[in-house]
Amino acid sequence: MSNLVKGVILDESELLSASEHGTPTNANDSSFQLRPGASYLLRKLRHSNIRSGISYGPGLSPDKVNVLKRIAMEYSCECFFLHASMDGGVNEITQAWGDVGGIIMYVVQNSKDSMCKLSSNWLITVVGAEVVTAGQNSSMLYVNKLEELPLTICCFNKKATCNNVVVVGYVMKPSREEDFAKVSSFRLNESMRGAFPLYPTPNGLIFLPLTFEIPLSSQLQNVDVVLHKATDEIISIELSNASVSSNRITYTKGMQELQRFMEDHSDFLAIDPLSNIYPVLDRLKIQLILLRLQEQKAKGRHAIRGAHFVKVIDFKDPGLPQRLSDAQLSLPCIVKPQVACGVADSHSMAIVFGTEDFKDLNVPLPAVVQEYVNHSSTLFKFYVLGDNIFHAVKKSTPNSGILMKSYERNGLRPILFDSLKSLPIDTENQNSGDSISCKVDLDLELIKDAAKWLAKTLDLTIFGFDVVIQEGTGDHVIVDLNYLPSFKEIDKDIAIPAFWDAIKLKFEARKMQQATIASSS
Repeated sequence: MSNLVKGVILDESELLSASEHGTPTNANDSSFQLRPGASYLLRKLRHSNIRSGISYGPGLSPDKVNVLKRIAMEYSCECFFLHASMDGGVNEITQAWGDVGGIIMYVVQNSKDSMCKLSSNWLITVVGAEVVTAGQNSSMLYVNKLEELPLTICCFNKKATCNNVVVVGYVMKPSREEDFAKVSSFRLNESMRGAFPLYPTPNGLIFLPLTFEIPLSSQLQNVDVVLHKATDEIISIELSNASVSSNRITYTKGMQELQRFMEDHSDFLAIDPLSNIYPVLDRLKIQLILLRLQEQKAKGRHAIRGAHFVKVIDFKDPGLPQRLSDAQLSLPCIVKPQVACGVADSHSMAIVFGTEDFKDLNVPLPAVVQEYVNHSSTLFKFYVLGDNIFHAVKKSTPNSGILMKSYERNGLRPILFDSLKSLPIDTENQNSGDSISCKVDLDLELIKDAAKWLAKTLDLTIFGFDVVIQEGTGDHVIVDLNYLPSFKEIDKDIAIPAFWDAIKLKFEARKMQQATIASSS
């Protein structure tokens, strides 16, 4: 659709401000600083699938131009020189971008003289100007601050479709958004994945990044459904020793505001309500759910199960050895915090080889002691995107015999690690896993059946889980489960459309459920 915003040019006057230190002497001088909101906007544009660029005019110092070019490179956009007449710069942009398939938005300060000289095909958006009525200048848009621009583009594009789209407001931390945007190191030939476009996807979605820097209510009134990674917004979690149902979760101030809004507007939709993700926050709860997988075992097929486990609230408990035995746990074991995500130390883990290793173990309590499964250093990462299930194969930790050698070299001390940063590896044979050999026999249909059961049991739309296959028995063991993974190992041409379809189908299902409830009341 040619009347959609498909390109954004940011005038340098909206990006940089000179600090009190005066004129810089080089491009790295901190005297030129990004204006408030500029970094946020550049990052969101990079993830939006909208072509973006930075423009500057004559008279700018070489140092400032170098700073602009460095910023453009950092945020994956382009830098253009706009001549006083504007025509040369417009032609340069046209040559660089070709036909963007829509409108180019030019973002500028109200004081910029050149804005009135722009091509009539560009949509001028003025930042920091006093709001005017439509009758004063209907060919321009006005925003108070840069953080409002994604919402402005979203509303403009939604109107251009005659409101025939579903606006998905999404919340996640910047590093998570980067994970969704980039591709795996195994797929370096792929471009950015563009999971969150600010113009309609083929199935009619527009993604709006929600920000807590401007009033949330003004954003949510333009949103049809929310997609959240609420675990990114957790400050603390308190677990009751008696019952996981009494978890107390403290969110950031902004997430609390979103939570209150959803509670106050019962008809407001979320792809996955906050309450649905609570089991994923608790490794003990997940282990108890996985116990029920044994009911799904069919004759003549491998077992699909969770790892054997036991909860520990005190590593100095004299009855711990017996409790390990009762839970069918033999050493070595892996020790994980019961809190699975959302707090800093939720990924601080240890592999213990003897009962004495539990003494003064530096893993947060309460903890879950879990069976260590020998699995030929092969991990299967499964991703559930609605009705679609994908998987990738990755190198994993070595078998216990190899780990024992590391334990001995480490002075018989437990192996401590952060599972988000690095895993224990086979230091003696580091090249042996460069090409992952599938000596293991993966029963894909068994895993798919388990994935469907988990989706129904957890009532989650987008989640992932890790499977290892036990040497000897062939048991398929689920060792981890998480909500809204970035699935960056999967080909973007397959994964991204499946991601969009999962969201659209869940939105339609929730709307239908709402209508059914309303008609029966």
